[in-house]
Amino acid sequence: MSEETVSLEDVRRVAELANLELTADEEPRMQRDLNAILGHIRQLNQLDTSQVPAMAQVSEVLGGQVEASAAALRDDILRPSVDRAPVMAEAPDSNDSFFKVPRVIER
Repeated sequence: MSEETVSLEDVRRVAELANLELTADEEPRMQRDLNAILGHIRQLNQLDTSQVPAMAQVSEVLGGQVEASAAALRDDILRPSVDRAPVMAEAPDSNDSFFKVPRVIER
């Protein structure tokens, strides 16, 4: 695997996409942290996992606790929902299908 690193441009682009405002001091720290994470992933990718079976459910690892955890889950039963009309009538602002809320992110 190549030794790709995260550039300051990458950090700025990710911060923009995440709507984060990083200071000039925070950018190099974030770059270092992201490169460290990628370094750990590179190490993990070197491990031989060919003998490790794929897991479909984490609960399979619980061993004897599977029955107990399965009993704690409710049955997935289709039930009627609340009637939309009275709920929308109580909303401060709606268009009869959706709640209207003030914009919280300005771009």
